[in-house]
Amino acid sequence: MRNAWTIAKREFLHYFVSPTAYAVAFAQLVILGIIFYLNLAVTVNQGGGAPQPVQWVFGPYITLALFLTPGVTMRLLAEENSRGTMELLLTAPLREWELVLGKWLAAMAFMAVMIFLTLIYFLIANGITDPGIDIGQSFAAYTGFLLMMGAMLAIGLFVSSLFSNQIAAFFVTQAVAIALWLVDNLGQNLTGVVAEVFSYLGLASHVYDNFLDGKVDLTDVTYFVSIAVLFIFLTTRVVESRRWR
Repeated sequence: MRNAWTIAKREFLHYFVSPTAYAVAFAQLVILGIIFYLNLAVTVNQGGGAPQPVQWVFGPYITLALFLTPGVTMRLLAEENSRGTMELLLTAPLREWELVLGKWLAAMAFMAVMIFLTLIYFLIANGITDPGIDIGQSFAAYTGFLLMMGAMLAIGLFVSSLFSNQIAAFFVTQAVAIALWLVDNLGQNLTGVVAEVFSYLGLASHVYDNFLDGKVDLTDVTYFVSIAVLFIFLTTRVVESRRWR
C-alpha cells in the first residue's frame, strides 16, 4: 500500500506542475461562476425565492464533468505506454494494483480539490440567505458528486490503459461517459426487467433522483462504488497483461 501512496503523491503533484490543473480549475470556476451569477441575479431581480446553490452549481457541473474528466485521466497510463516507461515500472518491486490504485487516488484527489473550490458559491448563497442554505442537501450533493467522479475517473483510467495516444484516450473516455449518461433513455419506452436494467445503468438517474434532492441512497452509493471497483480491477488486469508481453 505504501507504493500506491507514493505513486498517488507523485501523480497528484504532477498535475500542479503542468497546465492541466490550472486549465481545469479556470474553466470550471469561470463557467460555474457565470451560471451561478446569472441565476442569483434572476432570483434577486424577481424578489422571490431562496438561492438554490445545489441546482445552480451541481446541475451544470455534472454536465461539465463529462468533458473535464477525460482531460484528467487521459495521460495517466497512456503516457506511460507511449514513453515506454510502463515496462520500467513493471520491473520495479511494484504490484500492478498498487500502480493502478495510486494513479486513481491521484486523479481522485485532484478532482476533489477542484470540486471543493465550488464551496465558495455555497458560502455566498449561505451568506445572503436567512437562516441559511440546507446543509444536509449540500452534503448529500457533494457526496453524490464525489462518488460519481470516482466512478468516472476509474473508467477514464481503464481507457487510458488501453491506449498510448492521449487524444484517443480522451475521446473514448468521453464517449463512454456520455453513453452511460444517456443509457437510461433507452429504457423509457420499455417495460419490465429490461427497462429497470437500463434505468439502473444510467449515471443521470443516480445523481439527480436522490443526491441533488438531499438523499443518500445505498443503491446509488453501491452503483458508483461498484463501477469504480470494476474498472480499477479491469485496469489492473490490462496492466498485468503488459508484464507478460
